[in-house]
Amino acid sequence: ALIFFPQVFQLLTDLKQQRKESGKNKQSSGQQNLNTIMYETLKYISKTPCRYQSPETVKEFLAAMKGHKLTK
Repeated sequence: ALIFFPQVFQLLTDLKQQRKESGKNKQSSGQQNLNTIMYETLKYISKTPCRYQSPETVKEFLAAMKGHKLTK
């Protein structure tokens, strides 16, 4: 299965919000590393157009491109 940037952006945004709501302050070094990866990924994706895309728009785009016989 393919994963698109809009899905990654939504997943990381949701995880960030869940962590904020849980209020967990104590973090292991592994958790700190994960937080850094999440932050850097969100920072990068936020600068791309996918920030404004939804799963529906991606599906519509893929459906529209089917007739053009594009390769992966």
